[in-house]
Amino acid sequence: MDLNIILYGLIGLVLLYLLIKFLKWPLKILINGVIGIVLLYLTNIVGSYFGFSIGINAITALIAGFLGVPGVIFLVIFQMFL
Repeated sequence: MDLNIILYGLIGLVLLYLLIKFLKWPLKILINGVIGIVLLYLTNIVGSYFGFSIGINAITALIAGFLGVPGVIFLVIFQMFL
């Protein structure tokens, strides 16, 4: 009986490790995307006080979503040169 509990515990730990290992990359991309979109929104709110805004459309949302903070910085620099 005790051997079964130990075996089930080890199997559970291995499954938990594999689950975390496989979900680490998609979770990182999801968090990076959420941070990028929120930062893009905040940039527009703060920028409105200075007459600066970045149009939110599919392209800017994809850049901010996939690249996160560096993507928003790129969009701000790109908008400054336009």
